[in-house]
Amino acid sequence: MAQTSDYDLVILGGGAAAFAAITEASRRYLSTAMVNTGLPIGGTCVNVGCVPSKHLLAVAESGAAASENPFDAVRYPEEPTVDWADALDGTNGLVERFRQENYVDVAEHFETDIYEGYGQLVGDTTIEVVDGDDEGVRITGEKALVATGSSPWAPSIDGIGGVDYYTSETILEERDRPESIVMLGGGYIALEWGQILHRVGVDVTVLQRSGHVLSDMEGQLGREMQRAFREEGIDVVTSNDFQQVQDVATDSGADPGQKGVAVETVIEGEERAFTAEALFVATGVQPNSEDIGLEAVGVETESDGAIRVDEHFQTTNPDIYAAGDVIGEPELETVAAKEGNHAVKNAFGDEGVSIDYDAVPAVVFTSPEVAAVGTTELEYMDEHGTCSCRTVQMEDVPRAKAVKNTDGLVQVVKHHETDEIVGVHMVGPRAADMIMEATLAVKFGLTVDDIIDTVHPFPTFSEAFKQACQAFRRDTSTMSCCIE
Repeated sequence: MAQTSDYDLVILGGGAAAFAAITEASRRYLSTAMVNTGLPIGGTCVNVGCVPSKHLLAVAESGAAASENPFDAVRYPEEPTVDWADALDGTNGLVERFRQENYVDVAEHFETDIYEGYGQLVGDTTIEVVDGDDEGVRITGEKALVATGSSPWAPSIDGIGGVDYYTSETILEERDRPESIVMLGGGYIALEWGQILHRVGVDVTVLQRSGHVLSDMEGQLGREMQRAFREEGIDVVTSNDFQQVQDVATDSGADPGQKGVAVETVIEGEERAFTAEALFVATGVQPNSEDIGLEAVGVETESDGAIRVDEHFQTTNPDIYAAGDVIGEPELETVAAKEGNHAVKNAFGDEGVSIDYDAVPAVVFTSPEVAAVGTTELEYMDEHGTCSCRTVQMEDVPRAKAVKNTDGLVQVVKHHETDEIVGVHMVGPRAADMIMEATLAVKFGLTVDDIIDTVHPFPTFSEAFKQACQAFRRDTSTMSCCIE
């Protein structure tokens, strides 16, 4: 008979949502336990997501410094190189420190019991470890939280199941980088990893199904990133109708007959084939909701596998809540944490808290960076039949001109009657930091005049947001610096 332990809250999963949940539970003096399933403790962000990818983006950016240098006065005696294996070793060390300090030590501080293994719900709020170090252990809570995250997903393309390919997880295990790679997908994972690999010496081709990359974002952002990537030397091919993937012999590398992969596609009626040494699939993620006992406890899922929850993160079983990637978009670490926090507040405090997802910013940490919050021009047009939008180019922003970093743009979407800012979309240097002012504007219903009337330091990239707001009121092409 399995050993059973009782807690106030039991959690299936060990990532951001789970740790936000135990933090809030500790504040309420609740006893907690989690079964960590799949990735090491900490989940996607620390192990295979945010932390390693942003570290490697910085490594790759430093490696590309010489070729990207815009100043004639700066000279490099020789081109810098990146040792890929050393870069991954450094990444692993960083991940281990983050995992220990931000997760393992935190769980110990909150006196949370962690059970390692694959867990399943076997009763309304009972989780059994069915495979792993703690196999056979059962934990039961007054309430349960499912926070099992997501995993990379591959589309149904003929032949893809018969070839080896990288994902954002498995690439971190490859010490011998390929000479060339074809990437399927044009979302943030494809762009970030495409730029990382290109800057460490890999010949990269990005294949996107829709008409532009970042298809879920404002169209201008994707088109601007395509221009920037092509200028950098990354081949971006859009409007693909993928037909087949198969193993082939390639002409890359020292061995002209070495094994590779070919992606056969149709672009605007023309058959094309793209061949490389390796394939990278970056077409999205799928919720980790299979084989965890959901049906046995009456928890329903959507057609894509996402757990169905109400606005308070309660599942179709009233004693079970869910949070994070397993409930679907947006799959962001900070959102998962907020959802985990709110799930505990609702489960144990009946607080009825929810999240305004329209005020959640999205960021792509490429160079240039991409950031967005709120409604796009197309979405506003669909809802209102009109759009009051203005766009400024980074090349017209004094700071960008001064430092010769002029890629990008900022677009502001405002309500056509109230002048409240409902969406901001940007590509450019420091966009990831600039988006927070825009997020506050969307969240609190600020108008374009509120931004115009706020003094911005000069010269900064943040002036681009103000300048886009000023474009509603004046011709910014005839405006001197610092004008209000």
